Amino acid sequence: MEFGIQTRGDWEFILTAAKWAEQRGLAAVALPDHYLHRGNAPEMPAWDHLVHLAALARETTTPDLVCLVSPVTFRHPAVLYKMGVTLDEISGGRFVLGLGAGWMDEEFELFGLPYPDLKTRMEMYEEAMAYIKAAMTPGSGGFDGKHYQLADFSPNPVPANLRLMGGGAGKPKARRIVALYGDEYNLYGTHPEKYAEIRELTRQEAADAGRDPDEITWTSAGPGIAAKKEPDYKRMLDKLAEITDRSPEEIETVYEERQIPHGSGSKASEMIAALEEAGCERYYSQVFVNEDDPSDFGLIFDAYQP
Repeated sequence: MEFGIQTRGDWEFILTAAKWAEQRGLAAVALPDHYLHRGNAPEMPAWDHLVHLAALARETTTPDLVCLVSPVTFRHPAVLYKMGVTLDEISGGRFVLGLGAGWMDEEFELFGLPYPDLKTRMEMYEEAMAYIKAAMTPGSGGFDGKHYQLADFSPNPVPANLRLMGGGAGKPKARRIVALYGDEYNLYGTHPEKYAEIRELTRQEAADAGRDPDEITWTSAGPGIAAKKEPDYKRMLDKLAEITDRSPEEIETVYEERQIPHGSGSKASEMIAALEEAGCERYYSQVFVNEDDPSDFGLIFDAYQP
């Protein structure tokens, strides 16, 4: 199992986290793409993390740099494509562009961004993936969709290694989009049994579409609340409860139901192993609770190890 870190914050913190991840030997550094820190906290600073990823492309040399993920209603796919190609160049082929339909209602409402109904957003998400895949592929013939159109030409430059990630919970529409266009499928906080089922269905759909199922990398993500020692874990859990205005018991109930790796002792590592058995190849630990203090990073990732 490979590991990546997903975090957020100002530039100094992002740089510190990325340098730590590279020194630790993690496979990836991922940043979210949100214009609000949290929907219920618009007063908290939120940065454009795609700009941060471009800066990290020059400040790091080994980890993948991952946008996890960008709502398609933020930017036209032509803009996403050009940003992706440019990040691919700057990073030496380490950039992964994650796309999704968007879900944080408040950021669209407060900024006045277009936010159609979910059915329409899913149409836009699928078309954006198809558009960018066509733009990346010489001789593709362009793309003609309901929401987006790309003329039949080669929009140079062609990226060296730009990869497209799809996110979601594995519902049929999202599965089909990844099966057709995705290089990586990130199933967030999914029970291992469900994860294995979704993986098998998507691989079959990719094969039915004429793709090699092995072209798709399988990943997951979840909150980084884990430590070998019980007091460290309880401290992280209490901090998360304070931030989210939920009780520690409520949080642990959800994490147990979805089998999100968490806990003290060997519990988190056993849950990671179950995900790996289900076919997960990389796990992004979201260390949002610790975003003002990177000292806990090592505790979390140590807890994922046997």
